[in-house]
Amino acid sequence: MRNIELAVGAFILLGVLALAVLAFQVSGFSHSQQRKSYTLTARFDNISGLTARAKVSSAGVVIGNVTDIRLDAEDYLAVVTMSIDADVNFLTLDSIASIQTAGVLGEKYIGISIGGDEELLSDGDEIDDTASAIVLEELIGKAMASFSK
Repeated sequence: MRNIELAVGAFILLGVLALAVLAFQVSGFSHSQQRKSYTLTARFDNISGLTARAKVSSAGVVIGNVTDIRLDAEDYLAVVTMSIDADVNFLTLDSIASIQTAGVLGEKYIGISIGGDEELLSDGDEIDDTASAIVLEELIGKAMASFSK
C-alpha cells in the first residue's frame, strides 16, 4: 500500500513540475542571460493586445522581443520599443513591422518583413512602415453593417 502512495505522490509531483515548465514556456519568461541587442521603435494605430515581452520575429524565427509600449501624446499612436538580437544585422530601412496573431489563444507578436533597400536599420532607428492589428470585433461590426443594408 505504501508503494502505491509513493508512486501516486511522485506522479502528482511530476505533473506539477510539468505544468510549471509549461507556464514558463507560454509566458515568455526566460532564465537565460541577456543577449547583446539593439533597439528599434515602431508606431501603430492599434496594437490590440500586444504586450511587453511579446516576441518579435522575421520569417517565423524569433529575433527579439517587445520591451516597452507607450502612447504618444502628440499623435495618439502606440509607440512600441523592441530589443533586436545583435546578430540580426539585415533589417533594411524599408522593412515592414506588423502585429500578428499566433495560435488559438490569440497571442500577439510583431512580425517584421524585410524589404529590398540596401541601407540597414541601426540602434535607435524607427521602422516607418507598419501594419496595425486586425481587430476581430471591428471586422464583425463591418460585416454586420454591410449585411443589414
